[in-house]
Amino acid sequence: MENYLKVIFEIGEKTDRVVTSAIADRMGIAAPSVTAMVKRLAELKLVAYEPYQGVRLTESGRKSALEVVRHHRLIEAYLAEALGVPWDRVHDEAEKLEHVISEDLEDRMDHALGRPTTDPHGAPIPARDGSFVPVSARALSEVEVGQIVTVVQVEDRDPALLRYLGELDLYPGTEIEVLRIEPYDGPYTLKSGEKEILLGRAAANEIQVSNS
Repeated sequence: MENYLKVIFEIGEKTDRVVTSAIADRMGIAAPSVTAMVKRLAELKLVAYEPYQGVRLTESGRKSALEVVRHHRLIEAYLAEALGVPWDRVHDEAEKLEHVISEDLEDRMDHALGRPTTDPHGAPIPARDGSFVPVSARALSEVEVGQIVTVVQVEDRDPALLRYLGELDLYPGTEIEVLRIEPYDGPYTLKSGEKEILLGRAAANEIQVSNS
């Protein structure tokens, strides 16, 4: 149930309407199974659900989702900063640990890291009191030629993509300029520091940026 609530929250960060098909795609679960679980969550007053209209977290559902999201992103930050786990591996490790850490261990990790506000991929970490400040950003694929932007957040579910972006040094905080965009879904030519980078549109869709 916690995984479902977390996924509904994460999809809801990017769209106002969370449909069961999107949940199924994200979790790799058959649509009928997702529908059955969503109905169960609705019975528990954790989500509001109307067939063909989508799913919305209730206040109690959002509280539970934020707790799991906090655990996950805090664990990612701890694994990366304290243990040196590469940023393309922390997501899968956090998936295993997010449901089992105690509140005491959560607080200790948080204190040891100096109260971090984002995970290694730039995603905001919900506060201990349940407050949450979403990232104000847009996809790199929406940026026009000549604009200078800063990488804010990178999608964390594809280890191969993260390794590739790491090789290009496209981490959160990196400033880039869009030099050219080839037509017909062609690659982006970016400038980061003194080097030029070619990046496909699919990868650009997974990078969130803000104006520098």
